[in-house]
Amino acid sequence: MRAVVQRVSRARVVVAGETVGATGPGLCVLLGVAASDTRDGAERLAGKVVRLRIFENESGKFDRSLLDIGGEALVVSQFTLIADTAKGNRPSFSDAAPPEQAEALYEAFLA
Repeated sequence: MRAVVQRVSRARVVVAGETVGATGPGLCVLLGVAASDTRDGAERLAGKVVRLRIFENESGKFDRSLLDIGGEALVVSQFTLIADTAKGNRPSFSDAAPPEQAEALYEAFLA
């Protein structure tokens, strides 16, 4: 499982002109799920993400987590994070979890 985490003041996902997800101050997380991933791993990564001390405190030091600031997270499933680019110019996605497994682990991450 891989996550790309970005601090945001706001973020949204638009599909066919319709907003399907949005957040205010907090994090935008792109989440890639591999076939070898487990529910325990999803829960462990989620705990790590929400506890990352990447927000400034009153002194301007990065000492606050998403939990500390009461922020939100927009989590976007992104199977391309699992791409294998070791051979040639065409990435392989064979290590990515199939949709039904990925969805279950995505939901475990959210929970």
